[in-house]
Amino acid sequence: MIEQQKKYGWVIVIIAVLSLMISNGLAIGGLPPFYKPIREEFVAIGAIDPSWAETFIGNSANITFLISGISSLIGGWFISRSGLRPVMLLGCVLLGGGLLIHSQASTAEAVYAARGLMGASLGFIGVAPCVVLVSKWFDKGRGTALGIVLTGTSLGGAAIPLVAAPLIARYGWRYAMGALPSIVWLILFPTVVFLVKEPSLKTSESADIAATDGMTIGEAVRTPLFWAFGACAALVFYPIFVTSQQFILYLQSPKIGVSAETAAFAQSALFAISIGGKFLAGALSDRFRAIRVMVGCSLLMFAASLVLLGLTADNSLYFLLPFAIGYGGTFVLLQRLAADFFGRREIGKILGLITLIEVTGAAIGGRITGYLADRNGGDYTYAFFGVTIASAFAFLATLAIFALHKKRLKGAS
Repeated sequence: MIEQQKKYGWVIVIIAVLSLMISNGLAIGGLPPFYKPIREEFVAIGAIDPSWAETFIGNSANITFLISGISSLIGGWFISRSGLRPVMLLGCVLLGGGLLIHSQASTAEAVYAARGLMGASLGFIGVAPCVVLVSKWFDKGRGTALGIVLTGTSLGGAAIPLVAAPLIARYGWRYAMGALPSIVWLILFPTVVFLVKEPSLKTSESADIAATDGMTIGEAVRTPLFWAFGACAALVFYPIFVTSQQFILYLQSPKIGVSAETAAFAQSALFAISIGGKFLAGALSDRFRAIRVMVGCSLLMFAASLVLLGLTADNSLYFLLPFAIGYGGTFVLLQRLAADFFGRREIGKILGLITLIEVTGAAIGGRITGYLADRNGGDYTYAFFGVTIASAFAFLATLAIFALHKKRLKGAS
């Protein structure tokens, strides 16, 4: 029986990959190709003022991230009481509904409401619940399992733009977005209904100790390590969010001047390359101390971000390749280290709070970037300097976590 559950754990990994590919792909990673046609239409019909068009795009993405953070915290509480399946089904309903409303929106307020629903869905069907689900099934090899699972966010971010861009070009953004809910309701919803389950307490090797392994959320927030970890998460998600959501607009700005199709391809490449970073970091974290791997990944992000100080169409690959590998690895290790540092006793609640902190950093980054781009006539050059600054501070925060964790280990011994 135990052996069968171990095998089903890998089925759970595949389900979690699919869940993240669809949920994050449709709510976050796959949306940048829609931004330019939405912006142009809303300016043309007078729904938004041209002087804050970039801020409007940034605000809509910010709402998704902020609401996802709040809903992740709420989702963590629901998971501890109702289990994962009903929570994930609610996420499917919210995501599909948000996409439908967005496809018909003709005012900024309607877009914000739709993006709010899409953000809320991620707290129930996105990263935090999927990490909780997989952590329940894995003790040994958890880093590798999470590394595989979190490639789902990159797969969605890579695949959806490649599908959406030609649909938008041929049929318009409203038709393209209106077709997306079918993916949620015809594929993801029945998968959750029939295949998502949690391991038996009597037979799972990890569930036996999960109830007492680690801290409560109250105990965690009273440690300096938690707040250093939270600061690092916020600083890491500033450049991750800005690059994943607004880099496509930077590439299409007059200074860089690439086409919409080329920009969409570059956006997909960013997510595709990050898959390698996630696999690599997950595997390395099972062989070496995960915090050491995290330091290396955050350093790679910072080094790559220096290219942004003089970005051109010709050198953009020198930014994309190392940054994508670094951010993919850092993304995985934030989830892995949360379970390592604070245990699985209340990991759903702890991850929910950490997610809220992450998306706060992301929202600040999106807001600053959109504002600076508007103030500079749509030029993102100075706005993206913030990515370099945030990446530098994220690296320093990672070093602080390393030092605090080392101090805690010495105290325990």
